[in-house]
Amino acid sequence: MSEPFLSIIIPAHNEERRLPWALEQIDRFLRTWDRSAEVIVVENGSTDRTAEIAEAFARDHLYVRLIREPRRGKGLAVRWGMRAARGRYRYICDADLSTPIEEVVKFLPPQLDGFDIAIGSREAPGARRIGEPLYRHVIGRVFNAIVRLLALPDFQDTQCGFKMFRAEVAEDLFRVQQLDGMSFDVEVLFIAWQRGYRIVEVPVTWHFNPESRVRLFRDSLNMLRDLFRIRWNAWKGRYARPEIRLPSASDPG
Repeated sequence: MSEPFLSIIIPAHNEERRLPWALEQIDRFLRTWDRSAEVIVVENGSTDRTAEIAEAFARDHLYVRLIREPRRGKGLAVRWGMRAARGRYRYICDADLSTPIEEVVKFLPPQLDGFDIAIGSREAPGARRIGEPLYRHVIGRVFNAIVRLLALPDFQDTQCGFKMFRAEVAEDLFRVQQLDGMSFDVEVLFIAWQRGYRIVEVPVTWHFNPESRVRLFRDSLNMLRDLFRIRWNAWKGRYARPEIRLPSASDPG
């Protein structure tokens, strides 16, 4: 099969309510777009009809694939999706489409070029937050300040769920990325930053979803713990590129 221009990766845990609408919106967009694309739904540990919905949609839309993973974790789902993808560019897309799918063009040539990773930002100049309660915004900014202090000093929004990777970069990073939970994106951006990849923040329009799965205080505490795990993993060399051993004259022929 030929390489698609774009892979859209949707981590989906118990998304039977939101996934049908999201897939319809993506299909409507792709029908008007002049680039080739694939959609990979990674269902992981659902107890509802998420997998059945994705399978039914894929039967009538051959660009859609379903990956089933029995274990839970957004980071785990994204890692499987990124490693299974074939696209030249690979886009993480939350199932609630809080950033409309039409905004994916902001992350791609010709609108954006000369990057390795483009991350959706609700803080970059030109971004819009719609309907977000003030308390959630304040907590998010506090967490970002901690992220900048402990891991990524240069970025104003690491937690927006919409991110684009060039294929070679995704294959490099997700080979060593380890966290299975919500902090995976800080981890993968930290590895990318350490390796000198070009990372840009893209202003997006982001709609607050009152049905968000984020458990604000519990998840924030877990993510704070994960920041220290990321620093520990880096110190232990767990994100290092595998060494390439060149053959020597003493090797058997």
